[in-house]
Amino acid sequence: MSDTPFIYHARDTLFSALLDAADRFGWRGPGQLEDMKPGVYSYGELIKMALALGRLSGKVTELGEHVGVMMPNMAASVALLIGLSAFQRIPCMLNYSAGTDAMENACRAAGVHSVLTSRAFLDQAGLAEQALSLREVRLIYLEDLRRQFSLADRLWLIAYALPFPRRAVPRGDPEAPAVVLFTSGSEGKPKGVVLSHRALLANVAQVRGFLPFGPGDTVLNALPIFHAFGLTAGTLIPLLCGARLLLYTSPLHFKTIPELVRDKRCTVLFGTSTFLHHYARNAAPDDFKSLKVVVAGAEKLADSVRQTWRERFAIDILEGYGATETAPVLAVNRPGRNRPGTVGQLLPGVEARLIPVPGIEKGGELHVRGPNLMSGYYRFATPTLLEPPSSEAGAGWHDTGDVVELDAEGYLSILGRLKRFAKVAGEMVSLEVVEAIARAASVDASHAATSLSDPARGEAIILFTTDATLTREQLAAAAKALSYPEIALPRRIRVVEQLPLLGSGKVDYPRLKERAGVP
Repeated sequence: MSDTPFIYHARDTLFSALLDAADRFGWRGPGQLEDMKPGVYSYGELIKMALALGRLSGKVTELGEHVGVMMPNMAASVALLIGLSAFQRIPCMLNYSAGTDAMENACRAAGVHSVLTSRAFLDQAGLAEQALSLREVRLIYLEDLRRQFSLADRLWLIAYALPFPRRAVPRGDPEAPAVVLFTSGSEGKPKGVVLSHRALLANVAQVRGFLPFGPGDTVLNALPIFHAFGLTAGTLIPLLCGARLLLYTSPLHFKTIPELVRDKRCTVLFGTSTFLHHYARNAAPDDFKSLKVVVAGAEKLADSVRQTWRERFAIDILEGYGATETAPVLAVNRPGRNRPGTVGQLLPGVEARLIPVPGIEKGGELHVRGPNLMSGYYRFATPTLLEPPSSEAGAGWHDTGDVVELDAEGYLSILGRLKRFAKVAGEMVSLEVVEAIARAASVDASHAATSLSDPARGEAIILFTTDATLTREQLAAAAKALSYPEIALPRRIRVVEQLPLLGSGKVDYPRLKERAGVP
């Protein structure tokens, strides 16, 4: 655990923290938040929007209701999330890239019966038919809601709420749910992860102690706010520390994002290894000249991506690590204390226990607790019944499912997810090691490994790759150079045009596993 101090106000909610930021950095400062609508907003304008949308949402939802939010990265989406929580509704951020079934399952788990969205967004994203097919929920369109903002509402906003914003909303509880996010469903049905105001704001404070962003910085966030990485790191941290925030609607626009970084002179960029790989491939040499900090998370940072950014742009990527259940950041490398191959040191306030795993000699399964830990899960089988965090380490602990090592200085190395080990001929083989071998053999291609049951060997490893020329002999040579055992070589190689991705940028391993079983 790091000895870096961190401070957060335990009495705060997202709304009061936003008010504090406005008081500190100025209500009228132009361009604090910008989106692709296009629109440019000061703190005061964002707070005004949050108050208006919160009051309007209160007309069509009940106190304490779990309300679905199906919106892209826009200022209105951020204002809606903060406004809902300020008026004691619980925003449940739906992953619209996951498909109708996943959204329906998420709504069931969290007890969502009303979904706030926008006709313009659904039309532009081609999601109108998918939204209309959602069963047992009613769609509430912001365009219709805005027309219900009466003269009395306007007078309330101008004469009372804006001059006295802390009095205009119900008294907030830091331990109350601020948002519900959903796991990707890689382990079955999506789980609702309930994050309190305390958990989110504690994580903001923890990360700021390691990565001191502030006024003068411009953060580009293309990561979706329905995922914890995009919400906390990409959105809340910039907003609450006085940095300028530029919201972009999709991380998949690989040519556009480098141009935005250049044109808007962004200094901070968050991304996954996959996304950073594609941004580098599509960037001109000077596109990233303004960047000071690039942070990678959500998946292991490939050595080839790290090397490309260092050689082409003179930027050392800072790799971090987290989980939705921890709001999400657990560890991150820091400028001047960057140790490649690790995900940095645990954030202040995070306690860790490593529990040995039979068959795996190094490290142990990581269990954590801290002020940024979730309140609990909502599960599909028991909707809205909060299941508090608990693990083998005890009540109040979370089992990350990751096998890790901690060195003497507290740097954390991820050996792999426990669910991503294959038992081959009696030995536990990390599928991430298989992918590392493939990346060493074929630097410019994308690779992902999965496994299938094999009566003769327990499990057989299948490698998916975009390199049509990759051979097992090349993999064997790479494994030898890396000192990895031959048992880590895949039994079969399957060539694909591209790897399937989740909305978070991670590889969609469940879909690959399905493909692996198809001849």
